[in-house]
Amino acid sequence: PHFTVAKMVVKTERCAFSEFLVFPGHGMKYIRKDGQPLILGSSKSKSLYMQRLKPSKLQWTQGWRRLNKKALVDTISKKRTRKNTKVQRAIVGVSLDEIKKIRNQKPQEKSAARAAALKEVKERNKKAAAAKKASAKGPASKGPAKQKGSTKGANQKSVGR
Repeated sequence: PHFTVAKMVVKTERCAFSEFLVFPGHGMKYIRKDGQPLILGSSKSKSLYMQRLKPSKLQWTQGWRRLNKKALVDTISKKRTRKNTKVQRAIVGVSLDEIKKIRNQKPQEKSAARAAALKEVKERNKKAAAAKKASAKGPASKGPAKQKGSTKGANQKSVGR
């Protein structure tokens, strides 16, 4: 013979203070001034509720456990975060293809290109310096240049003891 075991369903309430289960025939119902009925599981819960203590400040309540992450780990699974993927974008003046081309260059090619660019910059600076020197020689120069440290103590008064 096949017997099915019938489970008895018990309607339980939650204590308004401690959030523990309150089974039928236990606890007490307290009606607030605004007409809101509260189920309180024990005289301890009622007493603390009437003293206006916060359940989250008392370690034995579920409110405190929730606030301090003491809940069962298996019931709450950690939310998985997706790692952001980097997307290469073009920079003003340089297209994406050029950036990729530079990135995929071999180290020898990169160093050769860098050396050529450096040489070109030095060449440009040399020309600029030569042009500056030529323009400086053109107009008459204003006599000999003063020495930097020659007037260091000239303006100071001698202080007698």
